[in-house]
Amino acid sequence: MSTEVPYAADAELSLSYDEIEVLRRQFQKEEEEGHVTTQTKFNYAWGLVKSPQREQQVLGVRLLQEIYKSEPKRRRECLYYLALGHYKMGNYEDAKKFNALLIEKEPTNMQAQSLETLIDSSVAREGYIGMAIAGGAAALGTLLLAGLMNSR
Repeated sequence: MSTEVPYAADAELSLSYDEIEVLRRQFQKEEEEGHVTTQTKFNYAWGLVKSPQREQQVLGVRLLQEIYKSEPKRRRECLYYLALGHYKMGNYEDAKKFNALLIEKEPTNMQAQSLETLIDSSVAREGYIGMAIAGGAAALGTLLLAGLMNSR
């Protein structure tokens, strides 16, 4: 397996149902045989994280967390995909936490830097949306109050 990983541009790319199904079948086969290799588990988790379906992303993150805890040599690649999985699910705080751990270990990692930019942009966008909602609610409240005051 290559140690090179793609830039975070792959954050928006999803695997097809058939691609994930191939990974799932291999995982299930090994599970039925009584031993799932770390590589098979990682491949399946990677595919699930890249799924467009949240429930699959959640399972992928859970499997990655299991690998992270049990396989110290695989932690680096798990960190990125844990960050990516949380980013895709909108869990930006957790995404930032895992990505920061990776950047701490590898400050020049372009993939992690790219993902950090995506996470920060999403956090800012959500902040703007929150401010717009709050501003709209305040404006509506003012209009309602003014309407009540005028009707008296």
